[in-house]
Amino acid sequence: MGDALLAPGWTKYDKTRLYDGYDIRGHLKPGLNAAGILLGNGFFNVRGGRYTKYKGSFGPLHAIALIRLEYANGTVEFIGTNASWRVLAGPLTFSCVYGGEDFDARREPRGWNEPAFDDSAWQQAVLIPRPEAVLRGSSFAAPPVQEFEALAARPMRDLTPGKCVYDLGQNAPVMVRLRSRGPAGSSVRVAPAELLHADGRIDRRSSGGGEAYWRYILSGEGEETYFPKFYYSGCRYLEVERLAAEPGGGALPEILSLEGIVVHTASEPAGEFACSNDLFNRIRTLIRWAQRANLMSLITDCPHREKLGWLEQYHLNGPSLRYEWDLARLFAKTMGDMADSQLPDGLVPDIAPEYTVFRGGFRDSPEWGAAFVLVPWQQYEWTGDIGLLRRHYEGMKRYADYLESKARGGIVSHGLGDWYDLGPKPPGEAQLTPKALTATAFHYLVTRTISLTAALLGRQQDAKIYAARAESIKTAFNAAFFDPVKGLYATGSQTADAIPLVMGLVPAGRRSDVLAAIVKDVRLKGNALTAGDVGYRYLLRALADGGRSDVIFDMNSRADKPGYGYQIERGATSLAEAWDAGPDSSQNHFMLGHIEEWFYHDLAGIGGDPEGPGFKRIVIAPNPVGDLTWARAKYESVRGEVESAWKIEDGKFRLSVSLPPNTTATVFLPATPGAAVNEGGRPAAESPGVLSLAYEAGRAIIKVGSGRYVFETAWKR
Repeated sequence: MGDALLAPGWTKYDKTRLYDGYDIRGHLKPGLNAAGILLGNGFFNVRGGRYTKYKGSFGPLHAIALIRLEYANGTVEFIGTNASWRVLAGPLTFSCVYGGEDFDARREPRGWNEPAFDDSAWQQAVLIPRPEAVLRGSSFAAPPVQEFEALAARPMRDLTPGKCVYDLGQNAPVMVRLRSRGPAGSSVRVAPAELLHADGRIDRRSSGGGEAYWRYILSGEGEETYFPKFYYSGCRYLEVERLAAEPGGGALPEILSLEGIVVHTASEPAGEFACSNDLFNRIRTLIRWAQRANLMSLITDCPHREKLGWLEQYHLNGPSLRYEWDLARLFAKTMGDMADSQLPDGLVPDIAPEYTVFRGGFRDSPEWGAAFVLVPWQQYEWTGDIGLLRRHYEGMKRYADYLESKARGGIVSHGLGDWYDLGPKPPGEAQLTPKALTATAFHYLVTRTISLTAALLGRQQDAKIYAARAESIKTAFNAAFFDPVKGLYATGSQTADAIPLVMGLVPAGRRSDVLAAIVKDVRLKGNALTAGDVGYRYLLRALADGGRSDVIFDMNSRADKPGYGYQIERGATSLAEAWDAGPDSSQNHFMLGHIEEWFYHDLAGIGGDPEGPGFKRIVIAPNPVGDLTWARAKYESVRGEVESAWKIEDGKFRLSVSLPPNTTATVFLPATPGAAVNEGGRPAAESPGVLSLAYEAGRAIIKVGSGRYVFETAWKR
């Protein structure tokens, strides 16, 4: 019933269990009706048998259902799950969220969910105690996971008789749809993978290794269609094996069609972006596919190997995700996962829901746990809603206090650091930047954000306490890491200098020195990046905010060094986990996709003004850099669509701006002091919607109200 897949959503089941609601009026038939439920393991019961990331269970599978019937005469009847229900180990003979799904169509009783079915041979259901976990409905749930498009699987080559490799043409999160016919007991096995070996076999190294597959055993009743219920995987290639009913002989089943059905959250798309640089457009597509693959009922790291909610992505990629998708509801749900996973001492583990307990930095890294504080603040900035801040404030404080308990002289030294930075060794934990630098910087950012939150919520005493603590951390940070002679931090890596610059940790009067050090490092490395998962977003922001988007352009408009273009040049169709897209790393991770924020915020120039959260006040500040001749973007904010589109043509710079009702904006237009600025063919100062016009540092600053504008000024690169 309904179009939701993999439902209800995943949670930390010993704390919260979600339920789905359905309107059954369109499904009822005159006379008798029946209700049937099919259960699979999901993350509730990970037992293994094939590939698994971990093993663990929240208990035996069970269901809680309540049906409310209201008759025409006003009578109301409730039918619920109880010991009178009957159960059978049915056609689903194997299901594992990591290892796959087996469905034996011969074992599916015909009409099992119809009123006339004889279930006398089935077992009586066992009544379980009411779970201690809270049952929560749609207001706490993420948007449902649904089917979005079908990718046709095209045969590439036969490996052996009955075994063939198919190509979907795109690395995507899929559930297969198989149409086949053949003898009863014959089967089709479909194994997913992201890569191929040189001999054409699937290569599952990037998917975690081990076996994982869908297997459908035919009933032999003509044309049959199989669509799984409990297993999806990120992949591009499918190794399909057709097997006879009896080993060593018999007819093989025939495949009539095979598709990869793309599945992910039903969160609405929020943005559009394009520009004159084709590589940038392809980079956006690359990242967006990886985003789609990991937006489920939580934000996963990869759709195959782990499917876990690693938290650093939530805030580091928060802006990039929000420009592309309406994720307010999904972030609200996943904040509940973080709250449920928080330990009594205040620690927020690196993954939420915490299905398995990792060790060391893989459980406790400040750059990851900081999401519990930074995500609600981002939600406030993007939507103007303080609901998450209010709901989770006490837990957020406990995490800030936890970090303080781990500090020694203001310095926090544990964690993973700048994960997957580009150093001399294979990627993993930070190589180029001291872990203590990033951990302490996030200790500062978390503490400062608690102070800001407290002030916003009217908790003035807390605001003063955490503001003072933040200043103390800042002093300790600079004493430990800043070299006043060289004007850089610690090792002088891109991450080491960018993070304090963006977070406001750099001493007064030294910001230009630190920015110069970043630019120098990038240039000395041949315009190559080295920052990783934690640092790259801050590298982009440090350069863009410092007026050096030209450096960002030079780093990313290339394919000869590890980066986005490098991955595309080597055949990637979704963003990989490592900058060099090495085969031992996942080929479908969005964690390095921070440049999406730069595309929207800096190239096209759409941003929110902190003084008017939720896009009440808007900033339009396009950046024509490199050889770009045009860029355009739309963003569906909570107040309506914001559009910025600029074009350089015939010696003119033209900027089209559209603002939703009840908003104002500050528009920054590239222009020399005193240069004529027109709007709609007349002097901008005479336009009805223009509130003021001024000039500053090579640009015109125009204050406008809601509406649509077309500005034009002379242009010289």
